[in-house]
Amino acid sequence: MSTRFLFDGPEDAGCTILLGHGAGAPMDSASMNAAAKALAEAGFRVARFEFSYMASRRMEGSRKPPPRAETLNPEYVAAVTALGAKEPLIIGGKSMGGRIASMVADDLLAAGRIAGLLCLGYPFHPPAKPQQLRTKHLADLKTPALIVQGTRDEFGTRDEVPSYTLPKTIEVFWLEDGDHDLKPRKSVSGFSAADHLRTMAEKAAAWAAGTLQR
Repeated sequence: MSTRFLFDGPEDAGCTILLGHGAGAPMDSASMNAAAKALAEAGFRVARFEFSYMASRRMEGSRKPPPRAETLNPEYVAAVTALGAKEPLIIGGKSMGGRIASMVADDLLAAGRIAGLLCLGYPFHPPAKPQQLRTKHLADLKTPALIVQGTRDEFGTRDEVPSYTLPKTIEVFWLEDGDHDLKPRKSVSGFSAADHLRTMAEKAAAWAAGTLQR
């Protein structure tokens, strides 16, 4: 795994967020850049990294498909170690990155290495396959978690998610008309993508402040 990080936000921030990317786009995709910028403007130190298959795509110009998500768990833990954050650390990511973070979160929390989990567009199920839920491990999650989800996210809509068995440690925050990248249709919702990202970051800051005080 590449241990190269992209950083945004103040070096003296009181909290760092480590973000993993989604299955099909790198750590510097437009959506990742925009999300990191919004979180940095809300006062976080944001670090981004790439899983090895994506780093190989960048170096070789190939379209190597992502491996099974759970096989990337060790790479996420290795990124936490390589980052070596001294201040409180929240892990998470976009889509698959957040899912992988959620699978390693409880062990890292128990070891005192992280304080929380932030998922941007959690992939509750594959598109058009609502029966293939990716929620079993979430049922007993002990790590304080914030999932920011668009109401029309094809990986889990506002009509679907409330029926899932999720613990009280997980807060789901909805962005009206947002898609899997949290982008709304302004003509429908009245909100722009920048509006939603700002709201996401402000919510994350308020949630993190409460989480770190526990």
